[in-house]
Amino acid sequence: MATATSWTAVVAHGDSGYEMVVVVVEELVVVLKEMVVVEELVVVLEEMVREEEGEKPWRVLEFYSGIGGMRYSLVKAEVNAVVVEAFDINDVANDVYQHNFGHRPFQGNIQSLSAADLDSYGANAWLLSPPCQPYTRQGLQKQSGDARASSFLKILELIPQTMQPPSMLFVENVVGFETSDTHAKMKEILANSGFVTQEFILSPIQFGVPYSRPRYFCLAKRKPLSFEHKVFNNMLLQYPGPLLEPNATAMINKWVQPPENFEKDLQSCEPVERFLELKNLSNQADDKIGSMVVTNVPADCSAALEFTGDEDDCKMDQYVVPMNLIERWGSAMGILPKHKEKTSLKEQGLRYFTPREVANLHSFPENFQFPKHISLRQRYALLGNGLSIAVVAPLLRYLFAQPS
Repeated sequence: MATATSWTAVVAHGDSGYEMVVVVVEELVVVLKEMVVVEELVVVLEEMVREEEGEKPWRVLEFYSGIGGMRYSLVKAEVNAVVVEAFDINDVANDVYQHNFGHRPFQGNIQSLSAADLDSYGANAWLLSPPCQPYTRQGLQKQSGDARASSFLKILELIPQTMQPPSMLFVENVVGFETSDTHAKMKEILANSGFVTQEFILSPIQFGVPYSRPRYFCLAKRKPLSFEHKVFNNMLLQYPGPLLEPNATAMINKWVQPPENFEKDLQSCEPVERFLELKNLSNQADDKIGSMVVTNVPADCSAALEFTGDEDDCKMDQYVVPMNLIERWGSAMGILPKHKEKTSLKEQGLRYFTPREVANLHSFPENFQFPKHISLRQRYALLGNGLSIAVVAPLLRYLFAQPS
């Protein structure tokens, strides 16, 4: 055991008149770390300090930060948190992140991080959105055998090696991850490290956004922290009920079943027009074909459209769907009219969503921007790897909430 001579005491006097003494005992911590009870004691003390200091912000690490969807979700969730570091290996994504947040993420290989590196940030929460390619239906489904899964597994394996493991974890990935061997390894490591989990498969359409993109989410809290609805511990839910309804525990049988009424969810969504930046003239009407809203767009967008974005984006030909693609895929997509003359197809005015519109569907804020040098193709690719803030924000609010 360490002796009193190895203690370093720091005395701080607060304005409220009380005196707080913080004792740092390096050798003692090494010994106590071997005791099972110390991890729970550390979490309790951290909570006491946060309360004493007037809710000190949670310190967050953001892994695979991309263009900042997770950080925007934290802001929208109104969580009292500060991102102390973000990590992403994609140089272009980091350009976008830096442009919007004024901070460039750490761009080295995440696998080079050590437990000591992670401890140095003093983070309470880790937010992770690792590569989804190892688990997608169209991929090779190599799961943990895919090289792109190795960095995520390395981060998980560092948790029991850290002196200050995170109190909370949040993981986002594609549907299919929940049946992978990577998922099984994650659950094993979290359980052995004293975490309880609640898992979800949710889609933006369940939050009023008119598109379906189901994603897997894992929320984990290290004991003695707990969720507001403990009855859902170690369960996989497919409804957002626990996030939105105070009496969610009474609906436990409903939340674990797959959603049944897609059309009902769609009817409760905001209209697609609300997410568009290219608006028709007042004397032009939108044509609805099936569930797709098609906008008739004149060639001169500067004169005929309300446009909020870069001037270079105001080139309508780059958003128009080529006629050969319409003819090739129109029948399969259910967008061809009964009369398949080329004139009627042209009149459909079919176009792609602009990058700003995709960002709107992801619920990115209006002040989100791409740097000028990011190409159109790169913008689509980065947004395609993005997440839905409308879904993630309530999940983070639920994760960070402390039961009364």
